[in-house]
Amino acid sequence: MLFRESAKTIAARTLDSSLYLHLTEQFVHMHGYRPSTAEVRSWERSIPALAAALNDAGLGEVEVMLEYALPLNSKRADAVLAGVHPVTGEPSYVVIELKQWSQAEPDEDDPALCRIDAYAHPVLNPIEQVRRYCEYLVNFNGAVAEHPGRVSGVAYLHNATEFGVGGLRAIELDDRGQMFTGERRGEFIDHLRTKLSDKVPGARAADELQAGRTVPSKQLMSVAAQEVREREQFVLLDEQQVAYRMVLNAVRKAKRSDHKEIVVVTGGPGTGKSVIALSLLGELYRQGVPALHATGSQSFTKTMRKVAGTRKREVQDLFKYFNSFMTTEKNSLDVLICDEAHRIRETSANRYTQAAHRTGKRQIDELIDVARVPVFLLDEHQVVRPGEMGTVEDIKAAAAAKGFECHVVPLESQFRCGGSDAYLRWVKRLLGLERGGPVVWEPDDRMQLLVADSPQELEAFLEVRRTQGYGARMSAGYCWPWSPEPRPGDPLPADVVIGAWARPWNLRGERSVSGAPPSALWATDPAGFGQVGCVYTAQGFEYDWSGVIIGPDLVWRGDRWVTDRTASKDPVFKKSTADDDVDRLIRNTYKVLLTRGMIGTIVYSTDPETRDKLRELAGGVERELTTA
Repeated sequence: MLFRESAKTIAARTLDSSLYLHLTEQFVHMHGYRPSTAEVRSWERSIPALAAALNDAGLGEVEVMLEYALPLNSKRADAVLAGVHPVTGEPSYVVIELKQWSQAEPDEDDPALCRIDAYAHPVLNPIEQVRRYCEYLVNFNGAVAEHPGRVSGVAYLHNATEFGVGGLRAIELDDRGQMFTGERRGEFIDHLRTKLSDKVPGARAADELQAGRTVPSKQLMSVAAQEVREREQFVLLDEQQVAYRMVLNAVRKAKRSDHKEIVVVTGGPGTGKSVIALSLLGELYRQGVPALHATGSQSFTKTMRKVAGTRKREVQDLFKYFNSFMTTEKNSLDVLICDEAHRIRETSANRYTQAAHRTGKRQIDELIDVARVPVFLLDEHQVVRPGEMGTVEDIKAAAAAKGFECHVVPLESQFRCGGSDAYLRWVKRLLGLERGGPVVWEPDDRMQLLVADSPQELEAFLEVRRTQGYGARMSAGYCWPWSPEPRPGDPLPADVVIGAWARPWNLRGERSVSGAPPSALWATDPAGFGQVGCVYTAQGFEYDWSGVIIGPDLVWRGDRWVTDRTASKDPVFKKSTADDDVDRLIRNTYKVLLTRGMIGTIVYSTDPETRDKLRELAGGVERELTTA
């Protein structure tokens, strides 16, 4: 929140411009950079319109919270009005979305979206926008979680006429989604009077909202319990069930004796870490225990939201990122489930972080502090970026420094790579991540391994598998530059060039371009075939057939692997990144890429000597490839 005062005070401040100077100063303090000209202009035009309406309604003592930050989210509501309901006498809150638009029309395909001349693409209908803000506030602020009826929402388009925007009401209206135009300003004033009393100041209600704990509401947890637990594929076996029970027991003990306990679940790809995470989430919600799921991967988090919240959009908000907890109160959650915890960074701060939040606190400490039972699920061999520090030793050391118990549960059985433990061991020994050196692959009946002579052969083989109904993807080491995203309609730049063969990288952005899916959906959308995925897009996912291109950053020379950091185009490798770290991270990268396939892997190296070695270690599988 950038500013909070009574409506009467805000109206007075708009007259001498001191309000906008204060908002700008607060914005710089919180975000570390100046607000855009468009943002300042919107303050100057929209806030006076809201303040005038409140004062004309006789609601000068209502408390106005400007640029109100939603919990665990980077989104901000333009304003939240706090006061007392004129009939019930209970706290009452009105979330306000302010728009300067004079004209907008609903999207012809989806009235929850709308089109305005200033934007090339559809934007969210402001009625739907404010409704979602209300639902999110109720779902995550303890002050209103048990009293959802205290929150209502209004979109106020103060520059608009009914002719210009009336069509936006094509979507359903309810108490959290209303819209008023400048032409119907009188109706807006009347509506505010039905929600807020002119007899009682709103300062205390505002205090109560600000003091509300950031936790998932019981209503939301009930929805999530049904949504997550009713998935038949979540069957936990052996040590998976052990890990699951250990977390539930730790939660029970933490509640009973008011202490903190940390659980680390470690295992390779496909050992069921994410299944455990979702099963825990569903069970904890069923029991009414406040919990959240978090990862450090945008692609993984978006997919988890899609998997667990397919039918209930509000469930998707329970899936957060590791850097969501910089300002969250200690022990405000009972359980925080940190999936893909090998992606934990040294710090949550980045160049966009508000100055006030640049405390230097380590991300691992933030995650431990926020919950009574922090749970970390990780695979140490999937650390692929400098600055990632999610290892068992890192977590145990952080726990010990704080005097907390830390229990480690190893997962052995795995379900990726066809359930082939032999293939996983072969990959780890191949890359020097397990002692003993590379060995010749001995085919089992679970996983297939093939070596291609060219990228054309690799792609053609995968294409045949796709025509047979299997899923397939191509991925590669980060050895080719990555062009900027093309404009809509333009072809994707073919950055991955090997001789006469050239294909584009997967998209980096959050929107589809030229038929290719956004980054987060590359591994799961069938349209992802044809682009080459990088480790950051592939990590955490699996598909039937995996095609892996080993680039010049990892080559076989004589009797050993040699990593060449100069061949890597990965921007995360800085000059200050030690050679040993680069070597380990490149090997881990290929370990991730080589373990995405459920049925089989076909591998190609750009280096002739390395291809020869792979053929030798793969043991005559080229005959399979030519006849497949």
